[in-house]
Amino acid sequence: QVQLVESGGDSVQAGGSLRLSCAASGYTYSSFCMGWFRQAPGKEREGVACICTVTGATYYADSVKGRFTISRDNNKNTLYLQMNSLKPEDTAMYYCADQWRGGSCLDRNKYNYWGQGTQVTVSS
Repeated sequence: QVQLVESGGDSVQAGGSLRLSCAASGYTYSSFCMGWFRQAPGKEREGVACICTVTGATYYADSVKGRFTISRDNNKNTLYLQMNSLKPEDTAMYYCADQWRGGSCLDRNKYNYWGQGTQVTVSS
């Protein structure tokens, strides 16, 4: 059974940094693209960043460009999100997603599997 387990969420001050991890198990870790998404209370889940294996390409939401960096370690079956210069508006539950079905890898409707999420809270 596919499992995605996020960790690394915390409460930080604005301007701080966090590194999220997503450990994948239960299948051959060979997904072409994986992504990070976030959902704040009362808002829709939105794509934050995604990374595609073969091309090495990365994609970011405009709101996080220059501050967040997505990476993956295929040897450890782990996806990462380095978040710097955090802002209060980054506060949300963060989810990783896998088994991309094609199309935009920042589209939440293009993935089959999701983790349970990890909470990030940024205070001003």
